Amino acid sequence: MRPSPISATVDFDADGVQHGFLKLPVSHDESAWGAVMIPITVVKNGEGPTALLTGGNHGDEYEGITALLKLARRLTAEEVQGRVIIVPMMNQPAAQAGRRTSPMDRGNLNRSFPGDPDGGPTRQIADYFTRYLVPMCDYALDLHSGGRTLDILPFAAAHRLDDLELERKSLKGAIDFGASTAIMMYELDAAALYDTVVENQGKVLVTTELGGGGTSTPASIEISERGVRNFLIFAGITQGEIQRPARQQHVEMPDASCYVQSEHTGLLEMTCALGGLVREGEVVARIWDITRTGADPVEYRASRDGLVLARRFPARVEMGDTLIVIGEVVETLER
Repeated sequence: MRPSPISATVDFDADGVQHGFLKLPVSHDESAWGAVMIPITVVKNGEGPTALLTGGNHGDEYEGITALLKLARRLTAEEVQGRVIIVPMMNQPAAQAGRRTSPMDRGNLNRSFPGDPDGGPTRQIADYFTRYLVPMCDYALDLHSGGRTLDILPFAAAHRLDDLELERKSLKGAIDFGASTAIMMYELDAAALYDTVVENQGKVLVTTELGGGGTSTPASIEISERGVRNFLIFAGITQGEIQRPARQQHVEMPDASCYVQSEHTGLLEMTCALGGLVREGEVVARIWDITRTGADPVEYRASRDGLVLARRFPARVEMGDTLIVIGEVVETLER
């Protein structure tokens, strides 16, 4: 496999604060010898662990982007023992366009790993993270939210892993992030996720969902900033006391039955609230046919007891859209 076409304008081994770019050469109609310029900040002070903090894996998820832009502006080398690598907008073309996927190649970065240096821009970005940035880090925090199509109860999450010690460390990181909900998350298809690349390299990973609707709020930004601060303390890179919520609930997502997905097209009527409790068999949504009057709606029922973690945000629904996600509230996520 050839070296990545991406080059960095920062020196990852130099002490101090550096703001620069990851430069990916591209040639297109508006710039024959152009480049995708992905902003990056490196803050380093002596020896110690490295944390890789990322947002904008999807370009319409603004909570993490905002929190990391603010961190990159304020974090000083004196606060750090080790190294912090901050990439607020992993998929810079998608973030620039305000879209989940890249306008350059319609690539979904979080379905493009481990990537390919000979692929399109999205797969080239994935490859650079896989082969260059992730190997540098000991801890990785990837900040997600619901974007334009989902509204999600703010949470931090880890995954069930074959490596039980790595699972334990990642779970502690998710709990210490300090959201009011900590989750052991089940992914519908994890093979091409950034998370999987990080975990397969033996690095501690925490991922999040911090709101949604294609916007941010004072509350979601507060959770995001507090969580980033807590994560750096958890990683042993900065000093301080972890700020915990007054109450934190633990939620297990054991399998695909947590996802209720549409088999119809129409207008969505939610009958349950985000963060509310539902019972198996309870009607959680109706879909109305907007091509005619007098027709009965299609009812969708909860496939399990649990907490409503996420819901579709737009009222228009197509076949295959996720309507709600339900998780099981548990006393502990440890095993």
